[in-house]
Amino acid sequence: MADSYDVIIIGSGPGGYVTAARASQLGLKTAIVEREHLGGICLNWGCIPTKALLRSAEIKEFAEHADQYGLKLEGKVTADTAAVVDRSRKVSLRLNGGVEFLMKKNKVDVIWGEAKITGKGEVTVAAPKKKAMEPQPPKPKKTLGEGTYKAKHIIVATGARPRVLPGIEPDGKLIWTYFEAMVPKEMPKSLIVMGSGAIGIEFASFYRSMGADVTVVELMPQIMPVEDVEVSKFAKRQLEKQGMKFKLEAKVTKVEKSGDSVTAHVETKDGKVEKITADRLISAVGVQGNTENLGLEEIGVKVERGTVVVDGYGRTNVEGIYAIGDVAGAPMLAHKAEHEGVICVEKIAGVPGVHPLDKGKIPGCTYCHPQVASVGLTEAKAKEAGRDIRVGKFQFGANGKAIALGEDQGFIKTILDKKTGELLGAHMVGAEVTELIQGFVIAMNLETTEEELMHTVFPHPTLSEMMKESVLDAYGRTLNA
Repeated sequence: MADSYDVIIIGSGPGGYVTAARASQLGLKTAIVEREHLGGICLNWGCIPTKALLRSAEIKEFAEHADQYGLKLEGKVTADTAAVVDRSRKVSLRLNGGVEFLMKKNKVDVIWGEAKITGKGEVTVAAPKKKAMEPQPPKPKKTLGEGTYKAKHIIVATGARPRVLPGIEPDGKLIWTYFEAMVPKEMPKSLIVMGSGAIGIEFASFYRSMGADVTVVELMPQIMPVEDVEVSKFAKRQLEKQGMKFKLEAKVTKVEKSGDSVTAHVETKDGKVEKITADRLISAVGVQGNTENLGLEEIGVKVERGTVVVDGYGRTNVEGIYAIGDVAGAPMLAHKAEHEGVICVEKIAGVPGVHPLDKGKIPGCTYCHPQVASVGLTEAKAKEAGRDIRVGKFQFGANGKAIALGEDQGFIKTILDKKTGELLGAHMVGAEVTELIQGFVIAMNLETTEEELMHTVFPHPTLSEMMKESVLDAYGRTLNA
């Protein structure tokens, strides 16, 4: 007889393992199926290891400018590529073990293999067809594996993978996805990055800091297209000062390979084509959901544009089947996946007061230098929505902590409803803004008004003081500028 569960989750990324832990807390017998590595892409090949790489780049930048802090370092600062990559992999390995501990702590069964929904409430697990990326973290002792398992509720949390453009398929050598970009055997001297979303810009920032000549090709008129225009323009200027080059409103139409380099044919909006040659090319043109080979089509689950169609509670059109995270659509962010999973399983368990996730209050962060963070409506989107708004801004150059840190370039921008004082959006560019943004996220969730923000006491000296000053500026009441 097949092992039977209340909930089986397919995929152990941030959405999957957090959902499993919460399901177990709610008293549901829970199992999670994983074909490669606990923690999914985010922990092993995405969010976490990229931040480790970027930290190495940041330390290198500080060392190269030590004289600005009254310090003297003898000799040239060089990067040991193998050591930088090794540190990044060790960070992932440590957290991978942490997920294993969480599953044991919460009494969640881990089933190793590739899952397919083969009937109502039935999941069949087979040996993985896909070859796992190397290097791999060691797998814990396998207690469960291939076989058929039963569950009242099946949650698909299979994440997403890099989108591939026809004719520009990654080959693992000259044309990279983020997988290969994460573990370079040596630093390329020159690099082309296709796409200027968070993934593209973060890798462009890392490799530029490591000394590569970097050119970013973006189809839209601005880099980081989802961000506020002012933030995007400022970030672009700062990155250009660091030596990064940009081709906006342009696309790579063809790539020619030679022995150890690539030549990209870059077409601009006026039809002109420029050839750019570099050691490597990173394709960062987005991701697509992993919906294939799960049995979704056979049981009638609705899939549109590469993602599973769900309601606000992760429910698909087929009873007992759910989807969360990247496979359930945008925004494709780890923290969105986690929260979506908790909502889904709490609804299954009948927890009172569960409500759908408000996607308009999910923060986005890009960990380049300078960092970029935002939540809510941009100024343009607020105007498009017909809102009568007030806009406030405060510059890093007027903040004591920023000046003391030697990080006086950047600003914080707030968008507020002129009539009600509602905080509609916040947009930041500068040092540590990825840590600051959560303050505005909390404010928006609590429906905080401008008066409450202006009367909140922020500690001094901190970067966070600029958050209050930005709101004050929207009302002509700035105190420190």
